[in-house]
Amino acid sequence: QVQLVESGGGLVQVGGSLTLSCPASTLSSSKFTMGWFRRAPGKEREFVAGISWTSGSAYYADSVKGRFTASADYAKNTVDLQMNSLNPEDTAVYYCAASPGPGLAGRNPHDYGYWGPGTQVTVTS
Repeated sequence: QVQLVESGGGLVQVGGSLTLSCPASTLSSSKFTMGWFRRAPGKEREFVAGISWTSGSAYYADSVKGRFTASADYAKNTVDLQMNSLNPEDTAVYYCAASPGPGLAGRNPHDYGYWGPGTQVTVTS
């Protein structure tokens, strides 16, 4: 059974950094896309980043490009999201989500069939 549980959230000051992690060990196939999404208070869920486990190719929302980096850690069997230069607009619950299959999944949350419960990231000024 696929189980995704995000870790690494917390409280950080403006300009600080956090790294979120999502385990890939329960995915039965090595061909999948792991996506990161977030939902801020009063807002809809939005795409943050996606990465192909097979190729390591990553893509980002414009709002985080240059500040966030998604990576696959094959030794730990996790997908990580390094978040730098955080600002209060980044405050949200962050979710990892998996889309099994050989192709690279898009930015639509409906493309992802497995979701973690989310982890809170709060950026204070």
